[in-house]
Amino acid sequence: MTTTKLNSKHTITALVEDKPGVLNRVSSMFRRRGFNISSLAVGRSEIPNLSRMTFVVEGDNKVVEQVTKHLHKLIDVVKVSDMSDENTVERELALIRVKANLQSRSEIMQIVDIFRANIVDVAPDNLIVEVVGDEDKIDSLQNLLRAFGLMEVMRTGTIAMSRGMGKAHDGNESNGARPKPVIMETGSV
Repeated sequence: MTTTKLNSKHTITALVEDKPGVLNRVSSMFRRRGFNISSLAVGRSEIPNLSRMTFVVEGDNKVVEQVTKHLHKLIDVVKVSDMSDENTVERELALIRVKANLQSRSEIMQIVDIFRANIVDVAPDNLIVEVVGDEDKIDSLQNLLRAFGLMEVMRTGTIAMSRGMGKAHDGNESNGARPKPVIMETGSV
């Protein structure tokens, strides 16, 4: 018997063709179906001409099932993985610009050090803090820095990988993966 998670966050990855319009088609599918994306991160993958998208979707297991089914239907999507119940490594990157004067700089630096974050830029009236971690860690640091005056926050959204060898290296997937597209070249021999 499976239990239904109510209004929880689920992490889904999709291996997609790296070409113009793919992000628009995927995000349009989410919009048309009324799915709420908490975060979306896209970047090149280890396979030439393919990118990996990581979505964090809010909802129950039925919502996740519908999202994965609809993603599988898109022509540019090669593979979809629901990582919600897997043992994963999840990270997010944030850059936080915080007000800082001579009196507050040392206190901010102590907080940044506790969170194992880095100061990556210093200006006369502000600092830019770089932090990597899970969503809770970044939220906690951001909340502590709020007291000094947040000026700007940029967050990448969650990216995730299965621990160990994971699914990315298993060539015999049975989760609806399509075969890698074959590119035919034309020309004289």
